[in-house]
Amino acid sequence: MLVAAAVCPATPLLVPEVASGAAGELAGLRAACGRALTGLAAARPDRLLVVGPAEPDERGPHAQGAVGSFRPFGVDLTVRLGEPAEGTVAEPAGGARRLPYALAVAAWLLGQRGGWAGPCEGLGVGEPLAPSECLRVGRELAAPPGRLALLVMGDGSACREPGSPRAEDARAVAFDERVAAALAAADVEALAGIDAELAAELQVAGRAPWQVLAGAAADARLTGRLLCQDAPYGVGYFVALWS
Repeated sequence: MLVAAAVCPATPLLVPEVASGAAGELAGLRAACGRALTGLAAARPDRLLVVGPAEPDERGPHAQGAVGSFRPFGVDLTVRLGEPAEGTVAEPAGGARRLPYALAVAAWLLGQRGGWAGPCEGLGVGEPLAPSECLRVGRELAAPPGRLALLVMGDGSACREPGSPRAEDARAVAFDERVAAALAAADVEALAGIDAELAAELQVAGRAPWQVLAGAAADARLTGRLLCQDAPYGVGYFVALWS
């Protein structure tokens, strides 16, 4: 049974070493993520599952302690899923799967608060996954006995303004506002109804993870709270807590 969920941005810019001189611009988002994780812990789940976007070779389950690296972003920093931030973390052995960047960001966030005391695993999902499949995956995740918490990583549209990573699209802001409203209200039907084709056109990285959340929360009757909404670089970022 799903007892709580936190929604956080997937952007590696949450990590100060990656953001470098712009780290201060995301301080509010970082702080909101910390509050969301505190809310997850307060729900006293038996296990935590981190869900985020992933490339084809990174999709599927990732075990507790799996290693992620920010070297692709120019920073010599590695993390382990569910473990404290302190100490030296070895790179994955040859052939071992590395955490998708979104799950690495989640591992960094968890590490900043001392790791996760109980069982913690990851799940990478991909943009081609149809909404109906996302909902099915979510229902299956919430079906086993015990108290489940989800940490859902994902970004909104990436084309909100001329300086965005993608060409500006007039539909982007309205799309993000609908997502923000759904997260604030824990509106499962609204998340389940996100148009996958439109989300892909707007370069939304969170559509599949959010719809997995919708499937998991279908029978949970959770209440929602939007802790932060921002778009400092023309990309929609959200932090929310469902409990």
